[in-house]
Amino acid sequence: MAKTVLIVDDDPTQRRLMRAVCERAGYPVLQADDGENALSLLQSQQGNDIGVVLLDLRMPGLGGMETLKRAKSFREELPIIVLTAQGGIDTVVEAMQNGAADFFVKPVSPERIIVSLNNALNLSTLKGEVSRLKRKHEGSMGFNDLVGDSMAMRHVARLGERAAVSSIPILITGESGVGKEMVARAIQGASERAGRPFIIVNCGAIPENLVESILFGHEKGSFTGATSKHIGKFQEADGGTIFLDEVGELPADMQVKLLRALQEGEIDPVGAKRPIKVDVRIISATNRDLAEGVKNGNFREDLYYRLNVFPVEVPSLRSRPEDVPALIEHFIRRYNAEERRDVRGVRNEVMEILVKQPWPGNVRQLENAIFRAVVLAEDSYLSARDFPFLVAEFEAAGVVSGPPLLDVDEVNLTHPTTITEKTLDDGVSVFNQEGDLRALGDIEGDLIKLAIDVYSGRMSEVARRLGIGRSTLYRKLREHGLEVKRAS
Repeated sequence: MAKTVLIVDDDPTQRRLMRAVCERAGYPVLQADDGENALSLLQSQQGNDIGVVLLDLRMPGLGGMETLKRAKSFREELPIIVLTAQGGIDTVVEAMQNGAADFFVKPVSPERIIVSLNNALNLSTLKGEVSRLKRKHEGSMGFNDLVGDSMAMRHVARLGERAAVSSIPILITGESGVGKEMVARAIQGASERAGRPFIIVNCGAIPENLVESILFGHEKGSFTGATSKHIGKFQEADGGTIFLDEVGELPADMQVKLLRALQEGEIDPVGAKRPIKVDVRIISATNRDLAEGVKNGNFREDLYYRLNVFPVEVPSLRSRPEDVPALIEHFIRRYNAEERRDVRGVRNEVMEILVKQPWPGNVRQLENAIFRAVVLAEDSYLSARDFPFLVAEFEAAGVVSGPPLLDVDEVNLTHPTTITEKTLDDGVSVFNQEGDLRALGDIEGDLIKLAIDVYSGRMSEVARRLGIGRSTLYRKLREHGLEVKRAS
């Protein structure tokens, strides 16, 4: 669920230390030992999962500043946090001008790193949400905005892309809450009408006596209360798309007028002396079986065939459970940004239960459940207690609300440190079992053993990485009683 952090540093010890901090905070980690490898990772398939980069400036080969520039050239939105052992004001200014999201000088505390990561990711999420809302407002959303990679949703996208290249009438069917409006918006955004009006009409929510006026407009004085001229939804959508949601709810007399608008490309406002030509692409949607409505006389057969030229069925959420994790991640990011929260994901055992749910209200029900959970969550990861309506399912599966996952901020409350964790990945402990600092000599001996293991007994490399001469290294080996066979 959490976005991956890419750590770019030529020093393997620094990479391990950084990785320990990030992983304890719940972030998956990828590593690169130079700028070229970092850029290759960002441009690979794995690069799609990278949400933020921790970049060391001083590296052999392609330096950090050049890596920053190149990464921003093809991933402009990617937040990159710059680290360096030596940083003057000119370096800071240059990094920020090249697009760095943050900058700090090593050594730095784990708390500072995590705050910077959280801020960068939250800002990135907020920018993404603003961009999505802007595309929605401008009528330029595309099929990339549809969340879900199941076979069923890929089929919907393929159909929509084929339909978008023409002005053919489309009928989108599916249960309530499956996302029919989103599919309609994607079709509009992929068509030549992108950026033009996208007008939504909920046919089931309009009072019957106002349907004609709302759809087609009216002239001043055409009926009691018509004190001014009113432009209908069809004229508002001229040049763009009108989305008739729940079209099966239209009254019979309005079905006749809608059929005329489809066939003739013109409308008759109430009280108007002559019809008005409109250029409108019609996309309809319904959760009813219109064919059954035709059989029982509730829907006109000629209108049904006129609307149903290109049918697109959006599957229910229970038929594509593999899309649930992606939808949950999308909603968490969205409501983190909107509500200023910092929820990083869902516990694995909870996710398993959520994926198995039938979700009768489909995507809309799932969205509302995640919205509530994000707003009320007390931990960094959503747990069983954040979904009270599923208490029976969690109990049946033996899932309980456990303590929050270990967070690096909590780990360092007792012993605030710079980036020298209590325990390194390979077991070099800085504190003893009582929580007190170990003697420097004991730590030194363990660190030398670790370095010898990491660099496979290459003593020149071990000495260089530890920042001491070979003669000093061999002296310390004797002091700590360490033996190295075949040391080079």
